[in-house]
Amino acid sequence: MSGDEGATVVRRRGPTDRDRRDRIARAAVTVVGERGIDGLTHRKVAAAAGVPLGSTTYHFATLDDLIAAALDKAAERSVTELRAWEQSLEPDADLAAALADFVLRSVTEKRADTMAEYNLYALALHRPHLRQAAVAWDDALAAVLRARTDPLTGQMLGALLCGLLMQSVLRDDQLDRADLAAQLRRALVAP
Repeated sequence: MSGDEGATVVRRRGPTDRDRRDRIARAAVTVVGERGIDGLTHRKVAAAAGVPLGSTTYHFATLDDLIAAALDKAAERSVTELRAWEQSLEPDADLAAALADFVLRSVTEKRADTMAEYNLYALALHRPHLRQAAVAWDDALAAVLRARTDPLTGQMLGALLCGLLMQSVLRDDQLDRADLAAQLRRALVAP
């Protein structure tokens, strides 16, 4: 038996587990992506995070607290990924085609993440304490798109992209890449 075989995973506890709160918030996003908001419980999040149930209730006394942390985490992850995507594009990239690919990837490879994000985002409609995080998410998305366009176009593209993502995750069939690119290209054309 080699030194790695039969090794046990040591769970960090207490002050040495500085990542626990963040890990619980990430697990909440995962649970929402898999089961929806109605499937979110402290118990399911604890299992997904690999922590005792008491840890979730210690860090997040209510489900609303857990939902708020999950929304922040989902927004942070989404914006980070979008920024990395934008920075990976060549300066002269076909932005409409690249955004169409981004939408398709978001609803295929990253479907669970996108589902979680929109489940959490929609809650802000009825929970005012979540609205600031949702608005900040929209603003960050528009800021990334303004870097490639101008202030008005960036804002408009952000709204269009949100709508296309929402429509795409609601559909059973996949949107056509050419149709997506055509819509985005139209938005990029100055009047």
